Amino acid sequence: MKESLSIVIPVYEEEESLPELYRSLKDVLDGLGVPYEIIFVDDGSRDSSLIILEDIQATDDKVVVISFRKNFGQTAALAAGFNYAKGDIIITMDADLQNDPADIPRLLEKINDYDVVSGWRKKRRDPLISRRLPSVIANWLISVVTGVYLHDYGCTLKAYRSEVVKNIRLYGDMHRFIPAIASWVGAEITEVETRHNPRRFGTSKYGIARTLRVVLDLITVKFLQSFSTRPIHAFGPAGLALGGVGFLISLYLTYVKLFLGEEIGGRPLLLLGILLIILGFQCVILGLLGEMLARIYHESQEKPIYVVKKVLGR
Repeated sequence: MKESLSIVIPVYEEEESLPELYRSLKDVLDGLGVPYEIIFVDDGSRDSSLIILEDIQATDDKVVVISFRKNFGQTAALAAGFNYAKGDIIITMDADLQNDPADIPRLLEKINDYDVVSGWRKKRRDPLISRRLPSVIANWLISVVTGVYLHDYGCTLKAYRSEVVKNIRLYGDMHRFIPAIASWVGAEITEVETRHNPRRFGTSKYGIARTLRVVLDLITVKFLQSFSTRPIHAFGPAGLALGGVGFLISLYLTYVKLFLGEEIGGRPLLLLGILLIILGFQCVILGLLGEMLARIYHESQEKPIYVVKKVLGR
């Protein structure tokens, strides 16, 4: 039996694109000969997007429409789509027609050997300064920090095995980091070149300020990747280093006072030593508090600190 598909599409004010997107998707998916569903997640659109989606759903029982009360963002829309998806393989894409539904078979060719297949818009049809250049910087930075090297983290067109994304908790603007987050639980990731069409309707919802938010989110992702279950390892070394330097400074000043007879009360070095000792102590305490919070979080939710791929012999 062939694996079923769920196509998850966040929608925010794309009324002009939706009819053509639906027709293109139907042509591609009907040609695959596999069970499928199309999940549109209307993210609080203020135009006619929801009305159009409701009309489409009324004529096609393979279409699911999820409507948010207000605009919660792309991460929330994808999370809702993942929660409602019933397919073995989940494919995400944008609603603005810049992702081409004809590329879906390319993703499916790779998904048998991988857990995540990411699209790579090698020839992007976006403005250089406002979109492509910030994207190149962001992709390089994310790849270096997370250790998961992809050319195009920002491409929404991706294919996931259902069991991978349904075990990922998304919040904030974490949708762009899904491949990196999936890699933490041992998912195998690859990418394929996909087409990128110029925007025909409306305007882009992203600006150059998005790159700054990526940097802030990346700090969060890196911390969660490395220290979510052992925060003392993040704050402890810093605390010991600061406290150690402060102790050495204080030890030196004690030697100067007792053996050389010099006055140290007005020396800035004394204040620096005391400050470093206090900061070091605070860092260690912060790490211990983090350990307590992590323990409470995992124990209260009974959330394991591991992910099982398969079990044999049961």
